[in-house]
Amino acid sequence: MSRFAQVWRTSTVRLTATFIAIFGIFAILLMAFIGWQSSVQIQRQQTDDINREIRQFERIEALQGVRALAFAFNRVSSQPGPGIYYLADATGQYLLGNVTDVPVEVVINPGVYSFEYERPNPLGDSADAEDPRPPRQREGVAVVRSIELDNGMRLVVGRDVVERRGYSAIILQSFLVGVIGIILFSLIAGGITARRVLKRIDTIQQTSTKIMSGNLSERVPVTRRNDEFDALAANLNAMLDRIEQLLQGLKEVTDNVAHDLKTPLTRLRSQAEAALRDTASPETREKALETVIGESDRLIRTFNALLMIARVEAGAPSGALADIDVSAIVADMAELYGPVAEDEGIAIEARIEPGVTLKANRELIGQAMVNLLENAVKYAKPETGDGGRVEVELKRVSGKVRIVVADNGPGIPEADRKRVLERFVRLEKSRSEPGSGLGLSLVNAVARLHGGTLTIEDNAPGVRAVIELPAS
Repeated sequence: MSRFAQVWRTSTVRLTATFIAIFGIFAILLMAFIGWQSSVQIQRQQTDDINREIRQFERIEALQGVRALAFAFNRVSSQPGPGIYYLADATGQYLLGNVTDVPVEVVINPGVYSFEYERPNPLGDSADAEDPRPPRQREGVAVVRSIELDNGMRLVVGRDVVERRGYSAIILQSFLVGVIGIILFSLIAGGITARRVLKRIDTIQQTSTKIMSGNLSERVPVTRRNDEFDALAANLNAMLDRIEQLLQGLKEVTDNVAHDLKTPLTRLRSQAEAALRDTASPETREKALETVIGESDRLIRTFNALLMIARVEAGAPSGALADIDVSAIVADMAELYGPVAEDEGIAIEARIEPGVTLKANRELIGQAMVNLLENAVKYAKPETGDGGRVEVELKRVSGKVRIVVADNGPGIPEADRKRVLERFVRLEKSRSEPGSGLGLSLVNAVARLHGGTLTIEDNAPGVRAVIELPAS
């Protein structure tokens, strides 16, 4: 396929060509209308001049007589210009005027006529008055009006239309030049516009080709013009950043899943082999089966957490959100974990504003509170050896519902506070402690589902997990 065919197939070039055609047609019609109106105005002006002169001659004849009419007629007809003047007696015989040959029907029958005529050039072919050559006849086309005066004389007054036609020709010539200029200018402007647009599109295509080949670090260039292409490029770059983050997260999740599942599966295999040995006692086999069940439960909890996060990120089903008493849910969860915390030497303090309602999913809000409280109880062990403390708070703040679960444990480094919201992220490098690294990820997904946010803050010492949800 030729380069021209490729360019013509692009929407930009076809739209540009369409706009040029529309603009060209409009310009042609506009200039044709202007030319036609100019010609009509000139013709109307000539007709008005003819009628005005006839009325003047009629007034002179009526008020001052034939001699004054002849004097005025002779003076006007002797002046240079496009005027046509012919005065005849009642029989139609020529008396005065700058035209001597007028068709008989024009003279006899009053009305408006157009005819070709000849009139002498007083200077002949040269400006020398002594030139013996006879005067040259000047040809033309006249538009005239003939009338019969009160005394029976015939009066013909008109205008030469050759000059008017010459002026119309000038208008037509200018019109054609203007149309050609408009078309050329439109083609040049359209070509430049199409070239710039195609250049930007080619840049986006080249970038996308590099990305599809595996180079995810490529980004669409953004100029300083801040036009619609820059807005598109910015959105594409943001999307690419998000995709790169997701792929990186997927890689990390895959590595973490492989590590987290490999250990319990290895234990399951080891315990199963131990139970199958011929020398294994019934107690050994029973203990092996208990270990298998425990590891299986841990795997099931991990997969259940993953499934719940997937469902939450997919969005709540229709009708899953309802008006719930958040105060009651948070209070119940704090009361439920009170004995567990007390066994660990940790005190739970609850400051819950009563009667706070929210349009939310009761099960998911409860699960989020369970995860936060489990983490708080698990890590609320100060390094100084003092007693642990967990604070649970619920209140309305500036049109939002804020849920806070804070502890006085060792805390989370600032650099890791966003990372712990990702799946399978565990700050304990050995990964020997129980847990899957999905608790805060699930809480973050629940907060996003309800249009809110989860923020990890410093409690000095310890961690403050803050959920902010829009009030209903």
